[in-house]
Amino acid sequence: MQRRAAAVYVAFFLVVGAVSFSLIATASAPHFSVENPEHTLQQGESFTVDGTEYNVQSIEAEMSGGGGGGHGGGGGETLERSGALNWTNTSARQTLTWENGSTVTYDGQDWNVTVPTGQNESVTLSEVQNRQAILQNDSAVENQTTTVDGQEYVVRSANGNGSRELIPADEYFPAPEERTYSQGDEVPNVENNTATVDTVNSSGATLAWTAPQTNEVEVEDRANVTVGSTTYFAYFPDNETMVLTQQFDQYQAYQQESTDYKTHKDGLWGVTLLSGLISIFMIGLAYLPSRY
Repeated sequence: MQRRAAAVYVAFFLVVGAVSFSLIATASAPHFSVENPEHTLQQGESFTVDGTEYNVQSIEAEMSGGGGGGHGGGGGETLERSGALNWTNTSARQTLTWENGSTVTYDGQDWNVTVPTGQNESVTLSEVQNRQAILQNDSAVENQTTTVDGQEYVVRSANGNGSRELIPADEYFPAPEERTYSQGDEVPNVENNTATVDTVNSSGATLAWTAPQTNEVEVEDRANVTVGSTTYFAYFPDNETMVLTQQFDQYQAYQQESTDYKTHKDGLWGVTLLSGLISIFMIGLAYLPSRY
């Protein structure tokens, strides 16, 4: 009688466990999708916000290592999707500083920068001469200068008889070219633009101009992104598509469904495991020897 009763209980708990496990096996996890999004975009496509055109610069998908699967992958790796938008500011302010005492490259050659002591109204560029090249281009002189009693000379062969003539370097080399720019002056050929001397102080001169500038906006999967003055929720349903929507409640509803799904699934696993343990326990009790 003891074993017959145990068999009934075991059968009952096995049925409960089997039903619970079948519910786990057949249950479908919530799938997130966006209905009627404002923008569904492929790489290279564009859209306009606040009068500015934004272009989908890239859409990327890559596997990253980690514990557990994510919404796009499983096992020990997670599929991570992201993208980037770019837009052009056609009149962005650009600046460049010529620091006092520095050497800068401008208009195809090098210059020494000087701000005269005691005045902050102009900056002077002094040509940095390539004296080595000048000497090499003159076959009548030696390719190196020489120093005599602390003074630098250029050595010239005289009369072709082996004698040499020493010419003071300051007399041989041309005076370096100088260019002086005052605050407010225009300076051409600055990064292919015409700049204006915006400020001059003891530290140097700042040049300013306007030119087109391309800016980038990074877009992460299932995260908010601000485009102009508008905030969107970004979502990548596959490896080639970027979705931007302002229907934030759809993702909030999905998160709640996911939480409920996990709670119910964990509960069913608990019922399945507990039913199995009770069945094993009942079988063990049924086969205990009777004391009577």
